[in-house]
Amino acid sequence: MKHRVVVVDDQPLVRGGITQILNRSTDIEVVGEASDGRQAIDVVRRLRPDVVMMDLRMPRLDGVAATAAITGDPAVPVRVLVLTTFDDDELVIAAIRAGASGFLLKDAEPEELRNAVRVVARGDALLSPAVTSAVLHQVRSPTGEPADVSRLEALTEREVEVLLEVGRGLANDEIAATLHLSSATVRTYVSRILTKTGSRDRAQLVVLAYETRLVAVDPPQ
Repeated sequence: MKHRVVVVDDQPLVRGGITQILNRSTDIEVVGEASDGRQAIDVVRRLRPDVVMMDLRMPRLDGVAATAAITGDPAVPVRVLVLTTFDDDELVIAAIRAGASGFLLKDAEPEELRNAVRVVARGDALLSPAVTSAVLHQVRSPTGEPADVSRLEALTEREVEVLLEVGRGLANDEIAATLHLSSATVRTYVSRILTKTGSRDRAQLVVLAYETRLVAVDPPQ
């Protein structure tokens, strides 16, 4: 079964290049394209893909607003993967808060692009630790202001430990090895953390870990 993808970007050459790269895989098929956020919403509702590769800076309706509209529609269970540059830091955070499942740099290698679709399609978040550290620098509280940890109050000590490792970019198997737990137990913890914090998915948990300063962020070099 192929992962069905819609590519959204206002530049035809970029859309075409991404489409060509993805269609070279036997398990991925680009079923539609859109050149702005409004068109993306219409195309997604009509075609119901598994994954949307979303640009952020577009005319008429930007990628953040389009992401919110797409992920906020319970009738269309689709995952959004943001295509970004380091210049889009603040927009990336807004997109994740709007429901995006992760982000990928536009200069990614072809196989990275294809693998990103697979990762997001299976329900995981795509958050490279190196990229995450630079982008999520934007969510740090200003120097001297205390972090808002109220959303962590319902978590047990072990759940906070798991959230910390999620924020560091570790996958469930890696968290299991680090905390000496089974992968199934880690999945259970992650599910509980999502419910208790009101987070939509793993991507939002990463943002939460940075906002509450569970994970320290060094300024980008």
